[in-house]
Order: sequence, then structure tokens, then C-alpha cells
Amino acid sequence: MQFQGRKLRHEFKYYLNTHEYLSLSQKAAALLRMDSHSPGREGYGIRSLYFDGVHDHSLHDKNNGVFAREKYRIRIYNGSKDHISLERKSKYGDYVCKDAARLTHREYESIMNGDAEILSKREEALVQQFRTALVHRAFRPVVIVDYIREAYVYDLGNVRITFDKMLSAGVNTVDLFDDAMVLREAIMGPLTIMEVKYDSFLPVHVRQIIETEKHVRSSISKYVICREARYRHFKE
Repeated sequence: MQFQGRKLRHEFKYYLNTHEYLSLSQKAAALLRMDSHSPGREGYGIRSLYFDGVHDHSLHDKNNGVFAREKYRIRIYNGSKDHISLERKSKYGDYVCKDAARLTHREYESIMNGDAEILSKREEALVQQFRTALVHRAFRPVVIVDYIREAYVYDLGNVRITFDKMLSAGVNTVDLFDDAMVLREAIMGPLTIMEVKYDSFLPVHVRQIIETEKHVRSSISKYVICREARYRHFKE
């Protein structure tokens, strides 16, 4: 689907208990291809630093169900400095769009030190829009979201099924590479978040694998969950 010149994908999210996760994960592993990021069946580590404005509009837009909203984040994988990704995730109802651009570690450090001018010579529209958000809209880093992702893909329909486990919030720092980071579990109970993303259609046999009709869709935002977990940490 195209919207304002951007390609959108379907995105549906579900909470799974331990039994549901184990069952669906085994079925997915047997019939689908594991994502190339995964070093093994357990998955790979994702750590994202989210940014928001001084009035927390990204947080409030999500909680208020605003139809069109967006979030900026910087993401790393397995704690590595080799791949630092600036991302903007845009949401339009049940549809999503993600834009991404690579950052160097030097650029990341400058951003964290409050110097966005290092981005001024970059040509990518996403980078310049992020720079504008930092300089003119007073965006600042607000929370780190950390979890393990087990991911499977299917080429027909550009399907991606992920199981996100051990969701935690960084509560004492907003530096992705802080060795002293303290992570606090963000979801009570042994729950896994399943996300189903695809382009125009979801193949029937994939739908049968994940049994979408047996699970209740949820409006899940890891960003909001971890903001709340960080808030609780400082209230206790």
C-alpha cells in the first residue's frame, strides 16, 4: 500500500504466554526461514534509544491513539558498534513504514553530547529531519528499550514474524554502550510479544502457522512500556 509516496506494511501484535510461544516458535522454525541477523535459534539482541520532544508528543500520540504518528530511535544489534542505525518508524492506523540510515560511532557520540551539527553535511532526508528534530524541536534521548528477537521470514508477501523476549528498559542511562547499564524487566510475567508484518497479503499457510484467529491483537508499544517501567523505577 502507498500513502503519501511511502510504502506501508501491515503490522499486528500479540501477547503470547509461554506455551503459546513455544508452540508457534517451533512451527515457524520448521516451515519458515530464520532471519539472516540471527546467529542461532535463540535470536539476537536489539537495543534501541528512543527520542521524544519536551512535551513527550510521541508518548502521548501513542496513548491517545493518534492515527498518524512517528518515533525516532537509534538502534544497535548484539551490543556492537559496527552497525548503528538511525530509524524513524511511522504508523498510520494498522500500517507502518520504517526509514533508516547508518550512523558512525563518532556521529552517535556527538549526538549524545548535544552536538547535532555533525549531521549537517549528510544528504539523506531522514538524517536532516532528525537533525531538525534535535535542533529545532528539542528532541532528546528518553529511554533505552532492550530485548531478544527471534525472527522468521517468508519471501512471498514479504512476511516477517518475530518473537520478542525479555523486554527490558534501561533505567540508569540513555547511552546504548554504557557498560554500567541497569536493565529492568518491563513486562510482568513470562510474556512474549509476537509481531506479524507483511506487504499486501499474508499467505494462507503462514496464517495457519501463527494461528492469528486464536490470539487477541493488542496495541503494544515497547517504547511506551519501557517509558512506564523507567518511571516506576524512579517512583519506588
